[in-house]
Amino acid sequence: MDIETARSSVGWPQKSASHYNQLWTAPTSGKVCTYWLQGRCNRNPCRFLHDVSLPRNVYHRAAKQSTHIPEDCPGKGSESSSMNSVSSTSREGDPSIDKYPRKPQQKLCHYWIYGNCVKGDACPFLHSWFHGVDFAMLAKLEGHKKGISGIALPSGSTKLYSGSKDGTARIWDCHTGQCDQVINLGGEVGCFTCERPWVFVGLPNTVKAWNSQNGASYDISGPVGQVHALEVANNMLFAGAQDGAILVWKGRSSEADPFQMAAPLRGHTRGVVSLTIGRDRLYSGSIDRTIRVWDLHTLECVQELVGHTDVVMSLLCWDQFLISCSLDQTVKVWGIATEGGSLQVAYTHHEDHGILALSGMNDASGKPILLCACLDNTVRLYELPS
Repeated sequence: MDIETARSSVGWPQKSASHYNQLWTAPTSGKVCTYWLQGRCNRNPCRFLHDVSLPRNVYHRAAKQSTHIPEDCPGKGSESSSMNSVSSTSREGDPSIDKYPRKPQQKLCHYWIYGNCVKGDACPFLHSWFHGVDFAMLAKLEGHKKGISGIALPSGSTKLYSGSKDGTARIWDCHTGQCDQVINLGGEVGCFTCERPWVFVGLPNTVKAWNSQNGASYDISGPVGQVHALEVANNMLFAGAQDGAILVWKGRSSEADPFQMAAPLRGHTRGVVSLTIGRDRLYSGSIDRTIRVWDLHTLECVQELVGHTDVVMSLLCWDQFLISCSLDQTVKVWGIATEGGSLQVAYTHHEDHGILALSGMNDASGKPILLCACLDNTVRLYELPS
């Protein structure tokens, strides 16, 4: 890239090429760079100082080792690799630079995700999909073209089912990790769940059900709009739909029509995106920012929980507690507040990003673990109190 192209891409004033050649070699201003103070300057080197207490030649070496090179910056490629190696060498034994050690951070490097981080080992962010103990990646199943909406492992099956926003479901062999079958569903998959041999898929205006043992499949009509959430309990199938209704079907022995529609549950004013079941209750989370509690026997709403300030993305029952997460960057723990069983917030945990989904499990040593999928492309693991 020539100097005129680089100049126009970053919006510099119209000056001579010789002027900008000087800018690429040394700082030309006595001012401290405000972007450097915020930790996000990407000039290499910057024409403003990054630390007034450092001599200019020391700053020049520090800038080379710590500054990210933009995609359109001159010298990116083989020169950047050699520059990283030189800068790391110059750091050793240089007391003026060692006074400012790099602080490790636990955030995932977004440039590494897309394969273009030029800092290598000098990058302060993680170049690994996981960080911690007791857990390690076993396999990476690739094939879907868009985001994965849900996965299911039917009881007694050696096949893993996954559904995606690309409109397909894939069936994976649990022993080999290979995809055995791709099913075109004809619409975006909103959710997946399973109960014994049955696999249920939420689609626009319908729920598809198929039996993983005998291959029988059914299209269950009734929902309005995208089906975002599915749950099964007490021989009933619950589906949270885009119009705010929760559809309920009761299972029966008829092979021709095994699912009978019951009365829909209405109360949410916007789409229902999360469902969970526990302690004879159905809990539903919605885009309307509320959680509703339904009696499984009467199918009536017994409480409305208000506390989140954005979409309630996922719900989890853990012992006598209800755990919810939201795009408002919080996880809330709801506990029983009265003898009648009413719930109120007992604890709120804050994240740096919105939270998409929750899951719970026990690790290898039996400790309860909460898994939180966040908008920063990470899954965070937390110990839960027993």
